[in-house]
Amino acid sequence: MSAQDALVVRADFDQVMVPNYAPAGFIPVRGKGSRVWDQQGREWVDLAGGIAVNSLGHAHPALVKALQEQSEKLWHVSNVFTNEPALQLAKKLINSTFAQRVFFCNSGAEANEAALKLARRVAFERFGGDKYEIISALDSFHGRTFFTVSVAGQPKYSDGFGPKPEGISHVPFNDLAALEAQISDKTCAVILEPVQGESGVLPANKAYIEAVRALCDKYNALLIFDEVQTGVGRTGKLYAHEHFSVTPDILTTAKGIGGGFPLAAMLTTDELAKHFAVGTHGTTFGGNPLACAVGNAVMDIINTPEVLKGVNERGTYLKEKLTELGTKYGIFTQVRGWGLLIGAVLSAEWQGRAREVLQAAEQQDLMILVAGPNVVRFAPSLVIDYADIDEAMQRLDKALAKLLN
Repeated sequence: MSAQDALVVRADFDQVMVPNYAPAGFIPVRGKGSRVWDQQGREWVDLAGGIAVNSLGHAHPALVKALQEQSEKLWHVSNVFTNEPALQLAKKLINSTFAQRVFFCNSGAEANEAALKLARRVAFERFGGDKYEIISALDSFHGRTFFTVSVAGQPKYSDGFGPKPEGISHVPFNDLAALEAQISDKTCAVILEPVQGESGVLPANKAYIEAVRALCDKYNALLIFDEVQTGVGRTGKLYAHEHFSVTPDILTTAKGIGGGFPLAAMLTTDELAKHFAVGTHGTTFGGNPLACAVGNAVMDIINTPEVLKGVNERGTYLKEKLTELGTKYGIFTQVRGWGLLIGAVLSAEWQGRAREVLQAAEQQDLMILVAGPNVVRFAPSLVIDYADIDEAMQRLDKALAKLLN
């Protein structure tokens, strides 16, 4: 590396990168577990987890070993061929879920794109061209492709890019009457997050999800669960829909499944999968050996009773600590979520100021998230040490004290 290559600083971002992001004022350069170090050697506690991606923290030895070993064997062969890690991971997913078939891709947006395309393809081939309508929840988030951002119920992300795809409607989350009024024989799919992540870490009600399943069956519509953020142990179950005992027709998974390496999948049944015949859908990098080798290591660790139990225990502990801070400073009215996907809801006088809390935490060397303007979000490593949780809460305590004073 030349000296010129090495000399990059945060200010360079504003000169060379498209300005669609506003990253923090420091550059992380190294991570281990739930600690991160920046260019200046400052040590941070990470409760953000790469936005629920780093499911086993930074540089987990099993993931490092899997990637290193695979990197010396085979990187990429395209989907003209299959590969061993992909087949091994597909079998693990099938053996652990309702699914019988797997489609691998690289991101949550791609997994949801595939799910939505499959739903329309199934409806077209079974019922004809009039059955194409998709119902989504207001304030949902399903990715950044034009199709997925149009399906998601947040116009701020989809407006300003020209005409949107037809046949998409949005109803309030957890509002069964609204869905009943909207669904019809023209509906091909209903897509929901078991816990709305980006809009505030808002879990679905069990009775609601059960009724949605019944409505989808009644109208021959497919039920798609977007488990990009909630999947792979994040909520204390391998997939969050297991909390409801309701089975989807299609499930999407990404983020945590790769532990930080780009990997995603769409899971479905034999009957539905056959509508994606050869040539109907594809991806260049999806299911590549590097990603799937890491995904296998992730699944081997997380999909165990011990780790899933630990997620619930850590989540309970972190929620208790956040509730104590909320009471101490009068800043949180509710701490909600499942497992280690947690949202702290800001009190009335702090509405709209979640980003200020994030910035105050940053000043105390603590990495956290927001979920909309009124909720502070936490999505740490699923195996985070309790000592790291305690240290993080001490830093958040200092941040809140400084912010309120």
